[in-house]
Amino acid sequence: MSVVLDIAKKAKEASYAIAKADTKTKNKALQYIADMIEKNTKKLIEANKKDLKSVKGLSKAMVDRLTLNEKRIAEMAQGIREIIALNDPVGEITKMWKRPNGLLVGKMRIPLGVIGIIYEARPNVTADAAALCLKSGNSVILRGGKEAFHSNMAIVRIISEALDKVGLPQSVVQIIPVKEREAMIELLKLEDYIDVIIPRGGEGLIRFVVENSKIPVIKHYKGVCHIFVDETADIDMATNICFNAKVQRPGVCNAMETLLVHKNIAKDFLPVVVKKLKSAGVEIRGCEKTKKIVKDVVKAKETDFGYEFLDLILAVKVVENIEEAIEHINKYGSLHTESIITKDYSNAQKFLREVNSSTVLVNASTRFSDGFQLGLGAEIGISTTKLHAFGPMGLEELTTTKFIIYGDGQVRE
Repeated sequence: MSVVLDIAKKAKEASYAIAKADTKTKNKALQYIADMIEKNTKKLIEANKKDLKSVKGLSKAMVDRLTLNEKRIAEMAQGIREIIALNDPVGEITKMWKRPNGLLVGKMRIPLGVIGIIYEARPNVTADAAALCLKSGNSVILRGGKEAFHSNMAIVRIISEALDKVGLPQSVVQIIPVKEREAMIELLKLEDYIDVIIPRGGEGLIRFVVENSKIPVIKHYKGVCHIFVDETADIDMATNICFNAKVQRPGVCNAMETLLVHKNIAKDFLPVVVKKLKSAGVEIRGCEKTKKIVKDVVKAKETDFGYEFLDLILAVKVVENIEEAIEHINKYGSLHTESIITKDYSNAQKFLREVNSSTVLVNASTRFSDGFQLGLGAEIGISTTKLHAFGPMGLEELTTTKFIIYGDGQVRE
């Protein structure tokens, strides 16, 4: 499609302008965007209603991700303002050292260049991605799902107006204005213009992108998140954390999908937590040991462990010790987010060291694995691939480093 190629060419050209833009200009653009998003709340909700009316057959989780309301629009604007408050990573000297021949060698942060974001029914991603790319000196091409077409277009119109006000090219942030799948396939071929692709959405979308892209992809396939309740855990704390991790927003990738419970606390803890979870409509699928303690739960199948339910369904397993818990996580996890609830410092440290996921917590909900919650302002996505980033990706993860060298006439002998 010629429209996609034209967008990519404009993005490449715009990447040079945004890469050299100063922090003041970028922050001024972001302030305009945040203010105008709030001022246009009604228009954004009206556009979102068009999307909600036009979609059929979406799961509850997808409808939840698609929906915009006053609270979520306010959160969008607040996320952008938090990005304004963050240090600009572009141009930062991260290291500097002197060689025996007198050369002064350093590393400087620079933008990645042109970033392609492919995502499903999450219009908030449009604002988050645009703001993060802008602040980190990158141009961005957005390819949102057809389900959120009207919402995304409305947000990008606001962003374009803000860029124009501060004298930056509108092509710093562009959205592909067609719904056809062929547009995404064409985008994934343009390695001469686009430096990296970041997909956000379900496992099917991400695997499709990986299989069809000629451009490097930063990704995570799914979020199979675990909480391990250690034998020393405070039962009230553990119950509240597990309830929050499963129930607050079950359709997101940092929701708990599997609960692991130490055998020594299982008889006291499981009846309490299961009762609370079931009161919220959660279906419990428990192992044999779980079923002996709490009778009215569904027997878990092997396939329930390592599965991303994205729903009010939870797999539960009683384990012998922390070693078995870690072994289970490393076998069934997706390198996303895991948490331990414990009073034992040694076990907390062991869990932090030995669990290989991108975010590991102690005595806190898995729902905190989120760029906004971790102080990144927002996130471009979560990476479970260790190159080039691991975990929630904020401003710093949207840059790379180049070597800079100061000499005084040195030549190599």
